Amino acid sequence: MRFLSSLKLVRAALAALLLVSLSMNADSALSKQFLVYFGTYTGTKNKGIYVSRLDTASGELSAPTLAAKCINPSYIAVDPNHRFLFAVNETDHFNGQASGSVTAFRLDAPTGKLEFLNQQPSGGMSPCHIAADSTGKYVLVANYNSGSVAVFPVQTNGLIGPPTAVIQHHGSSVNQQRQAVPHAHCIALDAANHRVFACDLGLDKVMIYRLNETNGALTADVNPWVELKPGSGPRHIAFSPDGRHAYVINELGSTLTTFTYDPEPGALQEVQTVSTLPEDFHGKSTCAEVAVHPSGKFVYGSNRGDDSIALFTVDEQSGRLDFVERQSTRGKIPRCFAIDPTGQYLIAANQDSDSIVVFRINAQTGQLTWTGQTVEVGKPVCVAFVPMETAMP
Repeated sequence: MRFLSSLKLVRAALAALLLVSLSMNADSALSKQFLVYFGTYTGTKNKGIYVSRLDTASGELSAPTLAAKCINPSYIAVDPNHRFLFAVNETDHFNGQASGSVTAFRLDAPTGKLEFLNQQPSGGMSPCHIAADSTGKYVLVANYNSGSVAVFPVQTNGLIGPPTAVIQHHGSSVNQQRQAVPHAHCIALDAANHRVFACDLGLDKVMIYRLNETNGALTADVNPWVELKPGSGPRHIAFSPDGRHAYVINELGSTLTTFTYDPEPGALQEVQTVSTLPEDFHGKSTCAEVAVHPSGKFVYGSNRGDDSIALFTVDEQSGRLDFVERQSTRGKIPRCFAIDPTGQYLIAANQDSDSIVVFRINAQTGQLTWTGQTVEVGKPVCVAFVPMETAMP
């Protein structure tokens, strides 16, 4: 009997140790630190790209410091190995050309500083969006004023080469003030890294291309585009973690459109379109950013004018959205926001109030609660995370 009692005590102790170990591992998984980079429109209050540190255990965001000087780094992207950071420079002139530019930096993890590597003309005017492919071999750019998209090769040392593809969009849509010409506003890849999706606000279309991973060529896909309701103004696209659904936020229509995605033919099929604004809203507002929570359970979209982030829950099978709430971003014109890779925090960049605001995400409901953390950055327009433990100089 004593032996059995002792055995039970040993088993209980081992079980307790296992629970403690699992708890510590869970806490460790959630208690990570990230470098957080902010792209900006440069001016009197800022000089380029800024960096902070986010502690996910406390939600504390450090005061931003200048990581690199450059002109109008309005959108930034990090290579998949976290060694390099790339930025578009949203201008209409570069080295005597009617073009913006793309800049490559080496990322120094201990300091967060960015070392300038080189620049290339972006292949069009006012580049406003950039994405790195999953192999680290290419970066892709959307040029807003020119209505074009481009692909740039990335060398092993992070230098970007001249474009391997530049494609000019053609056409217009119903809003003569905003849609008289093409305006490429976003470029993204699917999980397989085979197809490229470019939201063109001026055409009311998401253009679909195939990426040749050997030579960096872009070609129109069998299904070359999907069209949205006239006047919608598609701005950004985000895919669900399982890749079965895509969500397009429409700047002019202040709506979110859900699509199913079939990777075999590369086809997007519209499922639903919902408003991001209150029913009784009568002011001027446009949408900006869209993001899917890492769990796939929630989708968020920002309103500039209503100055809020709208939260929707996701039906797992259909991808359909159900509205939950709108949360004030505690600032003006939330041009961008991003969710940290652990899914615990959402960081919003308020362009017109020069503020970065941190919200905690409820894991069960997706709802946002302000952490009390707000820091100042002049005209912030992009947010990007780099895990500190995996960032390598």
